[in-house]
Amino acid sequence: MRLRDCHNFHDFRRLARRRLPGPIFDYIDGAADDEVTHRRNTASFERCDLVPNVLRGVENIDMSVTVLGQKLAMPIYCSPTALQRLFHHSGERAVAAAAAKYGTMFGVSSLGTVSLEELRQAHDTPQVYQFYYHRDRGLNRAMMQRAKEAGVQVMMLTVDSITGGNRERDKRTGFSIPFRLTLAGMYQFGIKPAWGINYLTHERFKLPQLDQHVDMGSDALSISKYFTEMLDPSMNWDDVAEMVRLWSGQFCLKGVMSVADARRAVEIGCTGIVLSNHGGRQLDGSRAPFDQLAEIVDAVGDRIDVIMDGGIQRGTHVLKALSVGAKAVGVGRYYLYPLAAAGQAGVERALDLMRSELERGMKLMGCTAINQLSRENLRFR
Repeated sequence: MRLRDCHNFHDFRRLARRRLPGPIFDYIDGAADDEVTHRRNTASFERCDLVPNVLRGVENIDMSVTVLGQKLAMPIYCSPTALQRLFHHSGERAVAAAAAKYGTMFGVSSLGTVSLEELRQAHDTPQVYQFYYHRDRGLNRAMMQRAKEAGVQVMMLTVDSITGGNRERDKRTGFSIPFRLTLAGMYQFGIKPAWGINYLTHERFKLPQLDQHVDMGSDALSISKYFTEMLDPSMNWDDVAEMVRLWSGQFCLKGVMSVADARRAVEIGCTGIVLSNHGGRQLDGSRAPFDQLAEIVDAVGDRIDVIMDGGIQRGTHVLKALSVGAKAVGVGRYYLYPLAAAGQAGVERALDLMRSELERGMKLMGCTAINQLSRENLRFR
């Protein structure tokens, strides 16, 4: 199987599975507890049907949107995800370059493996910086100041990860940073030597956003300990309101799922929220973002940019979310599998397929612009 044989999300996933050692594939692929929420995220779209209009003159299609003050050529962006250079040695560099080619936004994680400054200098497309709230308030302020000095346009605070989810696949293989592999996990690395060769022959793995705080070369602090020891479980709305004031720009909360929290985000001055359950990787049994989207949009959609992520695998999924009222959607696994499979070429192919699906879907829906999509085009079973 080669990259040119990949025509959809599932093809990229299969190719990634062939190329990655089992523990790393499971880190991308897995979710919390019984992984029920992970499966529901995509299944939720299947309960919604599109009702197209015809004879609308759809020769020219405009897929552009403006979200969080940023003009995007299409209504999806690459959500910030951690540890990307574990999946392919090019990591965030590949994702940023592909996003720039297709005129969309990309995110850089606090647990990213390429510095936000390098990516900001390399590409002039909109960049999100995703971070976690630390016990050390000085560190929080320093991270925001660093992002501002780098020219990052959007600050995104993840609020659903105050502690790590129970990811049992990782426990079985011993996946962690630094590696603590079980015998079964070591065997999986042994039968995929190409990954190890690439890992050892490229620059040293590091976390440049946190390299002064997380020691990757010793037992000082693992990623799991980072979540349990460095993040602040006492974070509250007053803390976030202070961060919004300090940033004084586009500020988005990622992980909002309730109407009450959405309204509070508006009250403290956030400019956007991302409906997300972290891809099912945190609280298993939580509601799918698409199922929750309508009531959030109805409550605050006229006062704040409502975005969603979780379960997006097709252009029609994006069109359904936009029809309900989302301003844009974020994707994670959708680009991580192709990144793992083929680096930048893989991410570009995935975004190109999505762009084609969106254009085709809009034409078949009888829409020439995103703002023509509405709930009138939807029926729920």
